Amino acid sequence: MKLYIKYMVSLRCKLFVKNELEKLGLHYISVELGMIEIKEDISESQKQEFKSNLAISGLELMDDNRSILIDKIKNVIIEMIHYSDEVPKVNYSDYIAQKLNYDYTYLSNLFSEVKGITIQHFIIKHKIERAKELILYNELNLTEIAYKLNYSSVAHLSNQFKKVTGHTPSFYKKIGQKRKLNLENL
Repeated sequence: MKLYIKYMVSLRCKLFVKNELEKLGLHYISVELGMIEIKEDISESQKQEFKSNLAISGLELMDDNRSILIDKIKNVIIEMIHYSDEVPKVNYSDYIAQKLNYDYTYLSNLFSEVKGITIQHFIIKHKIERAKELILYNELNLTEIAYKLNYSSVAHLSNQFKKVTGHTPSFYKKIGQKRKLNLENL
């Protein structure tokens, strides 16, 4: 049986969900971002208890098919950008459509209707968040970050970064370095 969970976007969330399933005596086959598969059917009382326990942690068990599909789209994007070593070199639209086995136009229209932004804007937002993380970790230079996030150039990354954050990547890096120095001097 498959269950879908909203706001499940980190490894910590996965561990929490696994723990909650074990408390209820449920055996999971897999626990992925946004989706779990359990071996047995879940009773209504178990479902309600699971739902309540998830809510305490800010997670939500989903029942609505449209919400489930929106969450699947978001999870594919988050996993693609934040948790894979390299962003796919194919079109994002093709990648998402293949992963979810739906027509991209349908997914795009549904996402825009429900979320109020396009899938493309959601992707850009997450690519910039990932770029910010990589800049702060200071392990890669901007050329490597642009390549890793599948930007055509450092200039393209910098332009999108500035549009989203209001700052250039180098300015953001300086802010991060100042914060780090301030923390070290405490």
